[in-house]
Amino acid sequence: MNASRAQAAAIDWPRVGEQLPKRCCGPLDGDALARYARASGDDNPLHLDPAIARMAGLEERPIHGMLMMSHFEPLILAWRPDLALVNLSGKFLRPVLAGQTFEISGRVIRVNGGESPSVILRLMAHGQGRDLALVAEAKLLPHPCPST
Repeated sequence: MNASRAQAAAIDWPRVGEQLPKRCCGPLDGDALARYARASGDDNPLHLDPAIARMAGLEERPIHGMLMMSHFEPLILAWRPDLALVNLSGKFLRPVLAGQTFEISGRVIRVNGGESPSVILRLMAHGQGRDLALVAEAKLLPHPCPST
């Protein structure tokens, strides 16, 4: 048995339906949005200028969707440090505005064993008022460098 197969066989795989712990994120203010814009190159003025956000019909600047998605990896790593995030995709449904908090959560929707073991998660971000703001899917594999 090769090393990666032995590692996969040694993992205590999560069960379909298992919930990740919920986590409250934010609030993110205008300074946080500006720092993210500089780091990511996403300098869309909708996220940075309150006047432009108001012209678009929003009360405040929306948080960058990818900034919201970046909160999923620490949640996953805290839940299962033995698994590595290898793919993350999402659909943005409603904006979360600067100054608001959002809650992230997830659950296991598929566990694949055999030759290509993996875990598929459904991840969600709910804004204030429990509106679903973001739905995502993540693929996890056995961590290539397990901690000792």
